[in-house]
Amino acid sequence: MASGSDRNPIIIGGLPSQVPDFDPEETQEWLDSLDAAVDERGRERARYLMLRLIERARERRVAVPEMRSTDYVNTIATKDEPFFPGNEEIERKVLNATRWNAAVMVSRAQRPGIGVGGHIATFASSASLYDVGFNHFFRGKDEGDGGDQVFFQGHASPGIYARAYLLDRLSEAQLDAFRQEKSKAPNGLSSYPHPRLMPDFWEFPTVSMGLGPLGAIYQARMNRYMEARGIADTSKSHVWAFLGDGEMDEPESLGQLSIAAREGLDNLTFVVNCNLQRLDGPVRGNGKIMQELESQFRGAGWNVIKLVWDRSWDPLLAQDRDGILVNKLNTTPDGQFQTYATETGAYIRQHFFGDDHRLRAMVENMTDDQILHLGRGGHDHRKIYAAYAAAKAHKGQPTVILAQTVKGWTLGPNFEGRNATHQMKKLTVEDLKRFRDRLHLPIPDKDLEDGLPPYYHPGEKSEEIQYMHDRRKGLGGYVPTRVVRAKPLALPGDKAYATAKKGSGAQKIATTMAFVRILKDLMRDKEIGKRFVPIAPDEYRTFGMDAFFPSAKIYNPLGQSYESVDRELLLAYKESPTGQMLHDGITEAGCTASLIAAGSAYATHGEPLIPVYVFYSMFGFQRTGDQFWQMADQLSRGFVLGATAGRTTLTGEGLQHADGHSHLLASTNPACVAYDPAYGYEIAHIVKDGLRRMYGETADGRPGEDVFYYLTVYNEPIVHPAEPENVDVEGILKGLHRIKPGGKGEHSAQILASGVAVPWALEAQQILADEWNVKADVWSATSWNELRREAVEVEEHNLLHPEEEQRVPYVTQKLQGAEGPTLAVSDWMRAVPDQIARWVPGTYQSLGADGFGFADTRGAARRFFHIDTQSIVLGVLTELAKEGKVDRSLLKQAIDRYQLLDVAAADAGEAGGDA
Repeated sequence: MASGSDRNPIIIGGLPSQVPDFDPEETQEWLDSLDAAVDERGRERARYLMLRLIERARERRVAVPEMRSTDYVNTIATKDEPFFPGNEEIERKVLNATRWNAAVMVSRAQRPGIGVGGHIATFASSASLYDVGFNHFFRGKDEGDGGDQVFFQGHASPGIYARAYLLDRLSEAQLDAFRQEKSKAPNGLSSYPHPRLMPDFWEFPTVSMGLGPLGAIYQARMNRYMEARGIADTSKSHVWAFLGDGEMDEPESLGQLSIAAREGLDNLTFVVNCNLQRLDGPVRGNGKIMQELESQFRGAGWNVIKLVWDRSWDPLLAQDRDGILVNKLNTTPDGQFQTYATETGAYIRQHFFGDDHRLRAMVENMTDDQILHLGRGGHDHRKIYAAYAAAKAHKGQPTVILAQTVKGWTLGPNFEGRNATHQMKKLTVEDLKRFRDRLHLPIPDKDLEDGLPPYYHPGEKSEEIQYMHDRRKGLGGYVPTRVVRAKPLALPGDKAYATAKKGSGAQKIATTMAFVRILKDLMRDKEIGKRFVPIAPDEYRTFGMDAFFPSAKIYNPLGQSYESVDRELLLAYKESPTGQMLHDGITEAGCTASLIAAGSAYATHGEPLIPVYVFYSMFGFQRTGDQFWQMADQLSRGFVLGATAGRTTLTGEGLQHADGHSHLLASTNPACVAYDPAYGYEIAHIVKDGLRRMYGETADGRPGEDVFYYLTVYNEPIVHPAEPENVDVEGILKGLHRIKPGGKGEHSAQILASGVAVPWALEAQQILADEWNVKADVWSATSWNELRREAVEVEEHNLLHPEEEQRVPYVTQKLQGAEGPTLAVSDWMRAVPDQIARWVPGTYQSLGADGFGFADTRGAARRFFHIDTQSIVLGVLTELAKEGKVDRSLLKQAIDRYQLLDVAAADAGEAGGDA
């Protein structure tokens, strides 16, 4: 880990406009020298001298303004390139075999009757970038640590499979099962890096554009966090993220660059494959994407290495004494470079070199073929090695390598640099022959003309394969590999949950605070307390978690170099290099990336962490839902808390803060176990069971299940009852338990409520008994989602096993003998409780907060949506009237008695209560 002095200071540099000149004569001498250089040697020479002075100033740690972009040439001069330790000839043979197998695998996947496709061109452009990493840099896990973490570009997966095939990690049958995961099981290969589908191979899902770079930044940060807190030695781990230049347009790709620079994450390297193409056209046809990205990364405080040209350009650049060639490179737009990649040497001679006699003179002794093969730096192993070595050696900043390539490189004229390359999936016989000849592979024509094109393997004893194995052995094992070394945790007993089970007495607290109290007790546990990772997007005080500041502290690798403005308070803001809490600022995306990195640490580093991410409910699944899908794919575990939940509970904040649908979004994620508890004792049982399922030992001996828990908690203070005797723990965990049976009454009904709606249901129960002669049982539906999930599983079993005794869904069993109609109510839209409708015996109806939220009192909002206490009474009476149990005239009486058509008539309800 770099020391503080190696990192960027708060002020990078700038012209001292308000500092007096104490030696104007010396200043004038420097200015005269510059004028003389311009007058005698020209502007290009003067510019060169200025750049060298800036470079030397940085070497001597003199603060000067940052240059946002540099010339369109390689950052590392030829004279500064290190010795290349590999055997370039063998590596070329290895790479050629890999290129062939990757393309053939995708082409075979397009065979008649299959047609599942794939992508050829991305790996073709980035193959050398990966190959140098595999041969010289990517550390495996054989030494017992986490090795390096490599985020592979999603569309390049065929190349990673092709290399694994040469190393005998994958079979030919598996390559032929690419994108056929079920029909060719167990040989199926996932289309992209999907750890959930290939849990022993892939580590990080990346194909949802923008999430790879975001995840890589927070993985590098999590590595530092774990080391700082003494949980794992991650000092040897380096994070590599392979990205596309088009992908960098996603806001997630660039949105968190500053945290990597601010925390000096020199354990992180981005490799941006700049093949100048998006899926269907140039990234910047009229501009220069490498220059644009250089400016953005430099401005964010990153170290930038540009890898633009291969070694064939070195002699030309060496003779460019007046800068005419560099100027031409600087001013040629990307769209034109893309065209040059598809044209002849004669075309390039005429259109690139032909408009200036000095340029023409540079190439007059070169053939058109030599001009045609003036190549891009991202295809040159020696140049790539130099860039990677420089990135690893750099201290104090993360590094980005901008590597120029050609999309579809080596695939032939029908593929290279074409706008349609991304969608081209099948090679013709002529394409295959040209491709084979380009790669110098010993494959006969007849093997290409008859049937499917063959894979190529030089043989297990060949020098290429032995070289590959030797290199991986020297680097600590094969990559990518996902290994789970973590053991089940020793989990705390009932004592840790005792406070929550006692209830709140006469005090009113929100369910958010009930959860926070449980978490505080768990963090004191000697066995697992240090493994909790609280995460919040700048809202710890809102959620009542400022009580953690003095003891757990906020993680900051630089510590706290200032006096906190609230330092005299008991719960003052406190940062520490060994802090436990992650306070990532106003960034739900950054917090979710931290959640994912912490939640997968059990596999990445063999050390389980228990992330607890608490956020404004509306800004959870809705805003970062793609990342929660990424979390499921990465097999991450942990707790997600949608605080300030519900459509009417945070009504002062208005429409965009009123969450009435997150449980529906959560229901779409198969790895998400979602609950909407009402009381502290319910939360206690849910958290305890969540720790058991995720971090205890499973029935088959594995260390935990690959799920994560989502709890919605509220900011409305209520009295929490003590846990009843003979509490129905199974019902709490499966989603439904009865909390209060009805009393006396002529007619019966059932009220199912969740979360903050449970107290309304209990009030309605009393009114129904006192005023309408109705006895209604009240049930707490702790999880509509889990009830539905179990019922769907039961139906699936019954569908496929008609000869066996038919199973009955849990919700049906629970309500089988319950009398009267069933009414469901929650602070969510009706579609949330309606998930279980068809499995509820008898008549079923729901009330919900459908529509946009708005700013008003809680009471007014609930009256508007007709989910308040009096609306529940009306709902029960309405269902009884439908069954002929009560006269319909009673319904109008109830509406008039409770003024249900007048929002202003509603009691304002409980006010305030952030936590």
